[in-house]
Amino acid sequence: MKILFIGGTGLISSACSELAVRRGRELYILNRGESKKYPVPEGAQLLVSDVHGDPASLAELLEGQHFDTVVDWIAYTVDDIERDIRLFSGKTSQFVFISSASAYQKPPIHYIITEETPLVNPFWEYSANKIACEERLMREYQESGFPVTIVRPSHTYGPSQIPFCVDSWQHPWTVIDRIKSGRKVIIPGDGTSLWVLTWNGDFALGFLGLLGRAQTIGQAFHITSDEVLTWNQIYREVGQALNLDLEIVHIPSDLIATYDPEATGSLIGDKANSAVFDNRKIKELVPEFTCSVPWAEGVRRAIAWHEADPARRTIDEQANHRWDTILAAYERAFPGK
Repeated sequence: MKILFIGGTGLISSACSELAVRRGRELYILNRGESKKYPVPEGAQLLVSDVHGDPASLAELLEGQHFDTVVDWIAYTVDDIERDIRLFSGKTSQFVFISSASAYQKPPIHYIITEETPLVNPFWEYSANKIACEERLMREYQESGFPVTIVRPSHTYGPSQIPFCVDSWQHPWTVIDRIKSGRKVIIPGDGTSLWVLTWNGDFALGFLGLLGRAQTIGQAFHITSDEVLTWNQIYREVGQALNLDLEIVHIPSDLIATYDPEATGSLIGDKANSAVFDNRKIKELVPEFTCSVPWAEGVRRAIAWHEADPARRTIDEQANHRWDTILAAYERAFPGK
């Protein structure tokens, strides 16, 4: 199977790239060739180009190529999709768009999410753009037969990422450093909303099983763990992994968003809501799919990865200042808490 990954060296896509190579797929990775955290795996062929750059140069690079499957890991807007439709119409048997489970209805009408749950998220521009991309691709599928498959990852992590509800995505060690320093950490609400975290290697197992399958065309799939935890449980497991007590402060999401405008999307429009996924659709098509890395193991792997190299333990001081400001505002409103 000849596969093209556009991107292919990110947190989720790197695990899929590595598995594709291990399984003997003929994998091409198209990106700028600048990733240091997740290098192109040995056995994959790198096509160096900026997909957001000169369209003529990109078309020339792909001239004469036909791929069984094309996966765009870095398409975020309808303009990106229009480019992909122009580039790959008639040149692939399957085009996979990486959407997001954050596109599902927020707040949800039911806490169990299936692929038929409405796509409505008025809080987060990122999610709204993913919804618009899905709509454009499905229209192209219906009108011209463009062979689209939609995949919606949820909160997926790996060795380089330690996921929290209030965190610094680019500097995940920041929260760990606060815990180690005895500083307070924030959990939104009362911490009892339900959440799902998926190890990137487990996601890859389900994802690779979708590639090259005619039954996936015109269909959407989410790929997540079946392990459901509260945010309180998620944070407590981090404390156990570190063998430290956490000083947790539960703060309303609205207050957090007042001081951190980005939280309107990523928190109120996503993580503050309970989200439990029905994975029957992916399991019916890919029976081998199972998530073997529970959070208790995954968080320890991620902590060990960061501890292995001091350069990985970067700190987001702006985030620290913002969280301290939020904590101070909460403590002024509720003295003694």
